[in-house]
Amino acid sequence: MKNSVYIETSIVSYLTARPSNDIRSVSQQNITSEWWDFRRNEFDLFISEFVIIEASRGDKNAAVKRLAAIEGIAELEVLDTTAKLARSLIFQGSLPAKAAIDAFHVAVAATHGVEFLLTWNCKHIANAIMRPKIEQVCRERGFEPPVICTPTELLEG
Repeated sequence: MKNSVYIETSIVSYLTARPSNDIRSVSQQNITSEWWDFRRNEFDLFISEFVIIEASRGDKNAAVKRLAAIEGIAELEVLDTTAKLARSLIFQGSLPAKAAIDAFHVAVAATHGVEFLLTWNCKHIANAIMRPKIEQVCRERGFEPPVICTPTELLEG
């Protein structure tokens, strides 16, 4: 049985973006492409309506590429429990109010029992300070949190 991975929007953005001049972004683009090309088929992939909303924003040509990349990936339903968990993540200080969509990414993965949440969002999601708080709130609400990680962490297996 394959492990499950929730693909957060930053993954799709790095995957489809024009090559960057920033060395860190180039590295993240290359790692993302490597994971996408060589490892993603080893996992059951999932997205949510929030990934679709975010991928649709911005430059139309870039949005078309992002949406094409996630075409065919199973979309998880946003449940009542998902919204409640997302609100708890914000109200209990795990994530700031300005990161509401990030709270929903975590909540969708947690309420559906997805094992990994793959992201490059290290400001709010894959953040060593916030991660324990996110995990605590998920568990307090009766959900096992996904392992929040970057593609670097899922390259080896």
